[in-house]
Amino acid sequence: MRKASDHIPPKEASRRNRGFEPAAKLVMAQIKSPAERRGFAEARLITQWREIMGPEIADIARPIKLSYGRDGFGATLVLLTSGAHAPILEMRKEDIRTKVNAAYGYNAVSKISLTQTAGQSLARDFIAPRSRPELPQEAIEIVNAKAKAAAAHITDEGLRDALERLAQRVIRKQTS
Repeated sequence: MRKASDHIPPKEASRRNRGFEPAAKLVMAQIKSPAERRGFAEARLITQWREIMGPEIADIARPIKLSYGRDGFGATLVLLTSGAHAPILEMRKEDIRTKVNAAYGYNAVSKISLTQTAGQSLARDFIAPRSRPELPQEAIEIVNAKAKAAAAHITDEGLRDALERLAQRVIRKQTS
């Protein structure tokens, strides 16, 4: 039996009782710390990059760092892009700066700097690939059979597998 002095604190509202929450709010805690290490006081620029820039720029560039100068007047936004897209972004720097500052609500960024990637591996981590139409299952089987036939004469198993994957990509690219 409970005494009046035994106080049980009320249970904190569970997530179920709070109702629906925006997805961005659910992942904000995981994104905030890495974003702050790269100079982004607000992770919003990273999480809402596509909405801020639009698909034309968001598909070819990603914000990777925001650095503040010693004098404290404006920051430099560093964008990651592939070498082929750098000239396009170079011409659009002022548009990008204007959109970013509009998202912040004040002139937070005074300069845009571009970092070009040389290889596809780094670009693949940051730059969204363009969507390609999916092939039907029968076409995929034909592509796989052609790739296997192209690499059948290779005796080294690892090399043969790598060449099969390469052949699959080449054949798919030719068919799409």
